[in-house]
Amino acid sequence: MKKLTITARILPDGATITVIGRDAWALRNLVRAGAAGCTSIDHPGPRWSHYVFKLRGFGFLIDTINENHGGPFAGTHARYVLRSAVQILRDSDKQEAA
Repeated sequence: MKKLTITARILPDGATITVIGRDAWALRNLVRAGAAGCTSIDHPGPRWSHYVFKLRGFGFLIDTINENHGGPFAGTHARYVLRSAVQILRDSDKQEAA
């Protein structure tokens, strides 16, 4: 199976960045979520904090918002919100960029 690959750039004049695998999956979800952002509750993934760490290393601006949650295992969770304007140039799952 071929790994998901996304080629994008940070607007207005960022360099082309290629992201592969789960990092690409996280970037795609962040772009789609917009201002609502992503949590591991809404978008299950085993290592969201690590994907975000790596995406920040590529230059993407991503906020972490700590939120409280109730239930039998009450505590906090992170919501990640992409603040960079991003243009997807290529998504290996699609014929043309979104």
